[in-house]
Amino acid sequence: MSKEEIITRLAQSVIDGEPEDAVELAKQALDEGLDPLVCINQGLTAGINRVGELFASGEYFLPDLIIGGEAMKAALAVLEPALAGDQERQILGRVVLGTVRGDLHEIGKTLVGTMLTANGFLVTDIGIDKPAADFVSAAREANATLIGASALLTTTMPEQQKIVEELKEAGLRDQVRVMIGGAPITQGWADKIGADGYAEDAISAVALAKQLVGVPV
Repeated sequence: MSKEEIITRLAQSVIDGEPEDAVELAKQALDEGLDPLVCINQGLTAGINRVGELFASGEYFLPDLIIGGEAMKAALAVLEPALAGDQERQILGRVVLGTVRGDLHEIGKTLVGTMLTANGFLVTDIGIDKPAADFVSAAREANATLIGASALLTTTMPEQQKIVEELKEAGLRDQVRVMIGGAPITQGWADKIGADGYAEDAISAVALAKQLVGVPV
């Protein structure tokens, strides 16, 4: 296969949600001497963005988004270690991501992390059931420019407000933007608690994150 064919098939493996194919194509790309950064940007990122477009248009559903993300991450695990010492993926921003205290939902958060990673963000996923203090300390440690906090229950929504408040107390509010999401969350709630934005799904989360760090969408 030509270089172009390998990259095209790499993107298609993500679109089709085929992790094993994605891994084999990533290995083949390296064996053929292809630039791993080109494979990531033109293959994996292009593929997962297409998955996002299909999801947004209603042609793909949540399982399609999940398996597309798994294929991308599997191939990324092969390609990233092969980046040369002077190569690195463009980092648009550092994001601390998690589900707030009292909430054990994970799928939406994980999908947001996958899409942000694919689009050039360095993501620190602190997991589920995390208090506001954990978000703030993780943001400090990671030198994060963004916090993404998910709440899927109305009873856990106030923890998102605590994140904003604790960032202020820590003197970090000017450096760290806060975006929130989850089934009961609205833009009105984001405005009320002083968050910087609300995203209803993983696709809009990427657009919001880019907007918050000043990158054209």
